[in-house]
Formats: sequence, C-alpha cells, structure tokens
Amino acid sequence: MCYFRNHFLIAMPALNDANFARTVTLICEHNQDGAMGIIINRPLSITLDQMLQHIKVKDYPQAVGEMPVFLGGPVQQERGFVLHRPIGHWETTLKIGDEVGMTTSRDILDAITQGKGPPQTLIALGYAGWGPHQLEQELAENAWLSTPASSTVVFDTPYQQRWEAAAALAGVDLSRLSGEIGHA
Repeated sequence: MCYFRNHFLIAMPALNDANFARTVTLICEHNQDGAMGIIINRPLSITLDQMLQHIKVKDYPQAVGEMPVFLGGPVQQERGFVLHRPIGHWETTLKIGDEVGMTTSRDILDAITQGKGPPQTLIALGYAGWGPHQLEQELAENAWLSTPASSTVVFDTPYQQRWEAAAALAGVDLSRLSGEIGHA
C-alpha cells in the first residue's frame, strides 16, 4: 500500500467540488484508516487577531494579529491547526516530514503571540479528511494530482501561486490542462 503523508494533493481542473476546486492540500496523515490534510491556499476573511480574541488571548504584536487564517478543510472548522517549520517541541505535534510539523495544542499559539513561536507558520481552521480507501479511489478517478510536498511552497510561496507551484513540482502546467472530462 502506498501512503501519501507529506505529499501535496493538487485539485485537477475538472474537480468542481466547492470545498476543493483549485486547492492544494498538504497530507499530514495517511494510513489504512484514511487520510487527513490541511488546505494551504484558501485564506479565510479573518485574521489571527479575530481568532485570538475569540479564545481570549490578549497582548500580542500587531503583526501577529494581522496574520491570515486559512480554511484547512470542510471538517471541524471550529478546530485550529498550525503548520510550522521547524518542527520544534510542542504539546501536540504530528511530524509531517523532516522539517514540517502540525500542532493542535494551544502552547504554540501562546508562543507565537509572545514572539517565541516557529519562524514560519500557517494557521488553519478545519481540515480535509478521507475515510479508508476514499483518497485512493479519488486518485484513481483523476480528481487529484499527487506529488511530494515542498515546505517552500507552503511557507515561501504566496498563497495565490501555490496551486500552480505545487503542480509544477510534478512537472505539470495546470494552464495546459482542460477542465472538461471526456469519455470514449
């Protein structure tokens, strides 16, 4: 069985699902029970300031409050996830690759607000999830393009360019693909 942890799932142009059209999802976990990932290119209309106010965190630099918050996926959108580089030592961290982790514990947010957090972060609400064999079926149906993930795309590429940049890692120019599905 081939698992896709630390891979990007790049939505193919024909994928019209409103939750996933033109998205790049970083697969954080994939095993016999299913898969879980965070969409990295869909910012919400809220900033970290609004999220921190909601959980009653005060006294942080203005630049921290201005950080964007992303829609990580359609599942449990009230739950927060922090993708970060380097991995570091936090209460609840899943190691995704050699240099990227995903943390769900509040200690990382406290560290970020105090200027002691990881230098590179992506904060998301919600996640994308697949049941057993569901992701494999969707890949077989060509809904997704998969390629090994790059932390450079996650943290150094503007979110508007991540879909094309992730596909380029696989040698694919999405502008040359049709969104139409044909049947012989």
